[in-house]
Amino acid sequence: MKLLEYEGKDIFETYKIPVQARFGVVRIGDSAEKVKLEGPGPWVVKAQVLTGGRGKAGGVKIASTKEEAHAYIQNMLGMKIITHQTQGLALTVEEVLVEAACAPEREIYISVVLDRKTATPMIIASAEGGMSIEDLARTKPECIIKLPVDISTGLLDFQARELAFALKIPKEHFREFIAVAKAIVTVFVDYDANLVEINPLAITKDGKLVAVDAKIVTDDNALFRHKDLEAKSDHEASEIEREAKAIGINYIGLDGSIGCMVNGAGLAMATLDTVKLAGGSAANFLDVGGGANVEQITKAFQIILKDAKVRTVLVNIFGGIMKCDNIALGIVEATKKIKLNVPLIVRLEGTNVKEGKKILKTSGIKIEQADSLWEAAQKAVKAAKG
Repeated sequence: MKLLEYEGKDIFETYKIPVQARFGVVRIGDSAEKVKLEGPGPWVVKAQVLTGGRGKAGGVKIASTKEEAHAYIQNMLGMKIITHQTQGLALTVEEVLVEAACAPEREIYISVVLDRKTATPMIIASAEGGMSIEDLARTKPECIIKLPVDISTGLLDFQARELAFALKIPKEHFREFIAVAKAIVTVFVDYDANLVEINPLAITKDGKLVAVDAKIVTDDNALFRHKDLEAKSDHEASEIEREAKAIGINYIGLDGSIGCMVNGAGLAMATLDTVKLAGGSAANFLDVGGGANVEQITKAFQIILKDAKVRTVLVNIFGGIMKCDNIALGIVEATKKIKLNVPLIVRLEGTNVKEGKKILKTSGIKIEQADSLWEAAQKAVKAAKG
């Protein structure tokens, strides 16, 4: 799960990582005056979208007056943002964060990522923050500092001091920086994260150390340990994906025209690859699980058909825990309950496959069967194109 900036800063504050004074989050439908601006300003209005480079796309504005801040809030809500990270897709700004602006004298990059080669957290840092770390790694690799961390001990004091020396942290900020470096490692471990990033960690002109931005990405497989995060809305998910998650179906929307219903993640990936090899493209990744029943299959059909791009449905299910004859009965019952107005291709394999195929054949429902995944994929591609 990717957290928005203000959600990340909520966590930072609990771990005593210094952030700017925040005046609130405004959402679409709220009045811009909802935020009570304090102090003389300036204030910064920041679009809360899950992409980097939002400032260049108009998603970060500095306001010197309250009237200007309110105008920026109003104009930013609902705007579309396209950056180099969105792959041409426009993200709608549904929320904006308003906080005190800061004047950085120096910007530092620091993050903790999961190093899959060593299976340990890895600190990545640079004295040149505020820019894309990917660009910096490509153009100035010597500026990147990498420091592996033992997950059982966290970042040790001597490691934090060495990092501070390497980044040339001023002595008056040494102790504060060490506390921040140790804290983001703790956040990484406590929240089962894949990434915790501050870019930039600023030393301001008035002598403060401030996390100007916050990026946290957690492992979805560990959400059961974090009820506070599990309750949050997945900002990257579509409405269909959220509905599927609520009923226990693994669904990811894709860009193709063939809706795929399978049981098992491995079988799902094989199905998507085979559809591609056959000249088509999948509209989704949908896994009903090994113990799929009639109700789940019905809901899966309903979810697939909510996607207007779907022109054919391909069912590829292996009967193991649930036998093929029961799966076939589930498919028949499900198609009776819904209005299936696109071609349906079914490939069953596994226990009681002969009985399952007979049930489909004698059901009276327009179903085209296939004996292999390759045959099913070819039929689905042909139906989608036709």
